Amino acid sequence: MIYVNNISFDYPASKKEKNRIFHGLSFSMSKGQFVSILGRSGCGKTTLANILAGYVQPLTGSVKINDVRVKKPGRNRIMVNQEHDLFDWMTVEKNISIVEKDPGVISRLLTLGKLERYANLYPAALSGGLKKRLSLVRALAANPDFIILDEPFSSLDPITKKELQIELGKLIALTGKTTLLVTHDIEEAMLLSDRLIVLGGNPAKIQLEIAISLPRPRKMSAKTRILFSKIRRKVLAYLLES
Repeated sequence: MIYVNNISFDYPASKKEKNRIFHGLSFSMSKGQFVSILGRSGCGKTTLANILAGYVQPLTGSVKINDVRVKKPGRNRIMVNQEHDLFDWMTVEKNISIVEKDPGVISRLLTLGKLERYANLYPAALSGGLKKRLSLVRALAANPDFIILDEPFSSLDPITKKELQIELGKLIALTGKTTLLVTHDIEEAMLLSDRLIVLGGNPAKIQLEIAISLPRPRKMSAKTRILFSKIRRKVLAYLLES
C-alpha cells in the first residue's frame, strides 16, 4: 500500500515570500492499482511525483510505501519521465543489464518490450518511441514495488504515443505493478487507469476522484464507451472552469 498523508509543499516566490503549491494532500493506492494524476500546468503534479520518488521532501505530512516512510530515493520505486534517461554508450541489452544480470531474464524482457532485434544497437540508433519503450522495460527490469511515470510520452508524435500507451497498458497489467501516472492527457489517463485524481485550486487540492471499473489492459476502442464520454466531460468541465 502507498499512503500520502496530509502533505504540503512550498516553492520560493521571492527572497521573502513562498508560494504554496499544494496543501493537505492525502490519498492512498492499493497494490497493483494504476492511478493517474491530472490537473492544469503549475498545479504541482510533477512536484508530487518527485515527492513520491523521494527526490524532494514535503513541507508537512508524509509518504509511506509498505509502511516505510519515504525520505530519499529507494530501490523499491522507480521514476520514468519525459527526459532521455538511457546510457548512450551502452547497447539496448547493456542498458537493461544495469539493473538485471540474469541473461535469461534480460532475454524475456527484450521479448516483452519487442526489443529483441535492437538488442545490440545503441540508443542513438533508436527512434523516440523505441527509446521510451527501452526506458519502460528497464524500469520493469529493476523490479520495483512502485512505478512513477511523469508525462513519459509527451515528446512523442501522436501515432507513436498511442502505440506506446497500448504497450504500457499491457506491460503494467502483465506485471501487476503499482503505478502512478502524471499526465495532461485525459484520454491517456482514462485508457490506462483504475482511478483518476484531478488536482486544482491554489494551493492545489484533490478536486475530483473518479474510479474506472473496467478491466485492464484496454484497447483504444474503449475510448468510445459512454462511461469514458461521461468521465471526459466531467474532467474537462472542471479544468475549464478552474
